[in-house]
Order: sequence, then structure tokens, then C-alpha cells
Amino acid sequence: MTAPLPEPPQQSRPRELPLAFAGTTRKNRLNRSARSGTNHHVAGFPTILVFDSGLGGLSVLRETVAARPDAHYVYVADDAFFPYGHHSEEELIARIVPLIGELIATHGPDLIVIACNTASTLVMSHLRGAYTLPFVGTVPAIKPACAQSTTKRVSVLGTKGTVQREYTRALIRDFAQGCEVTLVGSPELAALAERALSGEAVDDRDIAAEIAPCFVGDANDPMARTDTIVLACTHYPLLLERFRGCAPWPVTWLDPAPAIARRVADLMRARAPGNPPPPPRITFTSGRAPSPQLTAALARYGF
Repeated sequence: MTAPLPEPPQQSRPRELPLAFAGTTRKNRLNRSARSGTNHHVAGFPTILVFDSGLGGLSVLRETVAARPDAHYVYVADDAFFPYGHHSEEELIARIVPLIGELIATHGPDLIVIACNTASTLVMSHLRGAYTLPFVGTVPAIKPACAQSTTKRVSVLGTKGTVQREYTRALIRDFAQGCEVTLVGSPELAALAERALSGEAVDDRDIAAEIAPCFVGDANDPMARTDTIVLACTHYPLLLERFRGCAPWPVTWLDPAPAIARRVADLMRARAPGNPPPPPRITFTSGRAPSPQLTAALARYGF
């Protein structure tokens, strides 16, 4: 049994935000909706809830919307607990499992995407044991990376929690196919991605320092160096163009989002074309209102 979350400080009700933003706090809004029976499910459209510790899951949302444009989307950023990589496994299980239950009660989704490698490699079995609706997780794309690598040198770039987890190491044992796999746990990249999306300045030197350990081998010999890097955190595709500019040599960067979107499309029942769905909603568990810069960035994702 998971431990209950501690009661947060009493907060005033967060205001409704423009452009379908909805700030919440766990006990203040989600539990109130659950107790009162309020359910924000949109009739006539399948509802897909995309959950992440922050804004990295927007990379997954973008691909999923392209695969299932007929669905209504709810995006939940658990920024009150960001970054997940700084918390223990016990803290994350105790946080995420009941929070997902509250989100189910509030939004009535037909499917939930856990658009976070750290959470997916830890809590998916707990979620599937606790709730009956389908879940799609996000795991490091080690199998396809090793299958396509020519030099047999692959790096996995993730949070410290993801690369240290036994789940990730089991994927390497099962699917390395003779490749030399380097695990790189970045302590700062997810936060850098959040800052960049929010319009803050992020120095290329900081990005270069975080990705440098991924590049292994002889820089002057294309056949004796890393040629494929797995992006094992959904935040990282938000910085992909910066990664390419900071890389010491060209590599293939594997983004899991297209595969996640295909899995969602496979699991969801087909729906005949009709009226367009309502716009997506985004919720921050901290209750914060996004800055004007972040509001402009989120508009690119349909919010």
C-alpha cells in the first residue's frame, strides 16, 4: 500500500487561466472535484490525459495529437514536485499513484500517457494494478537504438533516476545486441529545457557540458565513436536543435514520442470524422500562472 501524501498548506482557489490554462493544487481542486462528483470529461470525444513532471511531455503531446487529432487532450504538469529525478523512488510512488487517481476522478480520461521516463520506469505496474483504464508509458528506446547503430556505440541520455534504475539496465541486457551502451545521467538538462521553453536564456556551454559524456570514442574515426543517442527524458527533444549545434560530431538522436503516439493510436478505438474536439487544457499542480513568454510557447502546442 502506498503512503498517503502529506496535507499541503491551505491555499486559496486558483483562478481559471486564459487559453484553457487551469492551475490546480492537489487537495484544493482535484480532491474537491472528486468529492463533489464533478467530472470534466467532454462527451462525444475520447479524452487522452498526458502526464509529466513538467513540460517535457509536450514533445509527446505534439506527436499524439498528430496521430489522434479527433481526441480531447488534458495535459497535467506536476511542477509542484519537479524535478522527479531529485526524489526517491518511495516518494515518487507515494506522490504519483494517488495523484493519478484524482486526475481520473476529475477528468474521466479514456487513456493516460505517462510522458515521463522517470515515472514510467518506476510506477507503471503500480498504476496498472490500481486503475483499470489503459496506460501508455515512456521507456528508453534502447532496442531500436542498438538495432540501427552502425558503430555499435550507443549512449542513453536521461535523468540520474532513469539511468540508475534496474528497468533501464534490464533493457540493455536484453536488447544491446553487442553494442557498447553508455548511460549518462544529466542532473540539469530537464531544468534547462523548462527554462528555455519559458523564454529564459540558456547558455550553449551549459548544454554542451551536460551532453558531452554521451560522445564516446575517436572523434576522428566515424566508425569508432558514438553514432546514436537515446533521448531518455521527454524534456530533451525540446532542446534537440541546441543538442545538434553543441554536438562534437553528428549522431542520430532517438526521440520516443512518435512510437508513443503510434501506441496510443493502436489502443484507442477509431472514431468517425465529425466536429473538431474542444481545445486542449493544461494544468499545473503548483497552481502557478504561466508567464507571458511561456504562454506564447504553449500556444505553439495548441493551448
